[in-house]
Amino acid sequence: MEILLLLELYHGKLGENKEQNIEKISELTGVSVDYINKSLEASYVKDDTFVPVKKIVDSNITLKEQLLEIPGVMINKEGARVYSLGEEAAHLIGYVQTINSEELEQNEGKGYTTTSLIGKTGLEKAYEETLRGIDGTKIYITDSQGNEIFQIAKQEKKDGKNVKLTIDSTLQKEVYEQMKNDKGFFVIMEPQTGELLALVSVPTFDSNDFVVGLTNEEWNTLNNDENKPLYNRFIQKYCPGSTFKPITGAIGLKLGKISTDEDFGYTGTSWQKDESWGDYKITTLTGYSGPKNLLNAMIHSDNIYFAQTALKIGAIDLAKELNNLGFNEKLDFPLLLAKSQYSSNNGTTIEGETKLADSGYGQGSILVNPIHMASIYSSFANNGNMIKPIIEYNPDKTGEIYKDKVFSEEVANTIKNSLIQVVENKEGTANDMKIAGLTIAGKTGTAELKKSSEDTESGTLGWFDCFTVNKSDGTDMLIISMVENIQDNADGGSHYLIKKIKNLF
Repeated sequence: MEILLLLELYHGKLGENKEQNIEKISELTGVSVDYINKSLEASYVKDDTFVPVKKIVDSNITLKEQLLEIPGVMINKEGARVYSLGEEAAHLIGYVQTINSEELEQNEGKGYTTTSLIGKTGLEKAYEETLRGIDGTKIYITDSQGNEIFQIAKQEKKDGKNVKLTIDSTLQKEVYEQMKNDKGFFVIMEPQTGELLALVSVPTFDSNDFVVGLTNEEWNTLNNDENKPLYNRFIQKYCPGSTFKPITGAIGLKLGKISTDEDFGYTGTSWQKDESWGDYKITTLTGYSGPKNLLNAMIHSDNIYFAQTALKIGAIDLAKELNNLGFNEKLDFPLLLAKSQYSSNNGTTIEGETKLADSGYGQGSILVNPIHMASIYSSFANNGNMIKPIIEYNPDKTGEIYKDKVFSEEVANTIKNSLIQVVENKEGTANDMKIAGLTIAGKTGTAELKKSSEDTESGTLGWFDCFTVNKSDGTDMLIISMVENIQDNADGGSHYLIKKIKNLF
């Protein structure tokens, strides 16, 4: 809690040029003339009444000086929320505003009044009951001299409690600076403890603007922005593209549908199961020499191999194993996260053979929440155990297993080692992520959002998911990242993100 300033107007001191003074105040603050006049005309207002108009930040010295030149203006200190990570963590922290009538009704009996502040979004909303304090109140009867003679009721003051987060504020700022001109998200987690170190969604807004107060024009500009700065991307679900291939490979190994040395034997960059598929074919970007096995398919991000693996697994078993990984399931987390899915309309079946094949390389109806994806990828770093992502710091809760032994230690390490080669091998799709002295396991991904072959407007998502392996200082990081509209990016989505991540390291 820090100090803001409250701009108040002394009704009886606005001077002979009252209308011009109000217009000047409106011009400087963005508060409409109509709102100021209505506030001054309220039934309780007398000539000696101070009428609150707007909160302003203490650091805006020029604004303060300009306002204080106007007759009838008073500026006082006021305790209020100030967010040190205003833009950098806006979607995570959220903001508070005055309670509305619907919220007041929903929280009846909890001590809220029409002037109470309440968490509207983010962790402010999720931890409202923990963070909120309760004002002390006493109702009593007095004698004619104003002395208390009988107490009717009393409510003791109750302070809110602190919530300590796992977020590394320095890392949060650095990620935001890397991504602030893009559209996308970053999720960074410590893969052994589940502690979330950074959660960034861009474009963003400044939580402090809601504390100070937005004008109607400012709200409309923010709300109608085509880049959707109010949209929290890391709580949504997206088509993961090739970053899903490690999951398909792990399930295939687990069920014995594939083996590490099995060569699928096809050649070329286009394939279909048989003529029953008609004109539909699976394509992959580049051909490569050597056996068509799991390791080479991962290194070269071979769509055909993973489509064939999905067909070998079968729709029923793939759906069952994805359910075991938490698909179609609400993840226990303070913020409401979209459920990951493998079927359209949140169904429990994969519809059709070609949709099954597409699912193998992260297309079809596959949609994954990025925080959930971080937990799945943690299984490759933790001998097959999915770690529960946590945001509230609690040393007794770190390393809590969300899903136990979803893969065997052998399967998890096989996938991990193949992901290391995606970075280390000179032909690997993420070889540009290679950093001397640091072992990184990673997977690139491109997700096409086309509704048809003629669709040129839906755009393409670029992903890069990675984790460090056995850093010497014991501070491994797992990163799930995505940037939108990579069709407009000369670097390509994954490689654009790789540059950002290398800057972080």
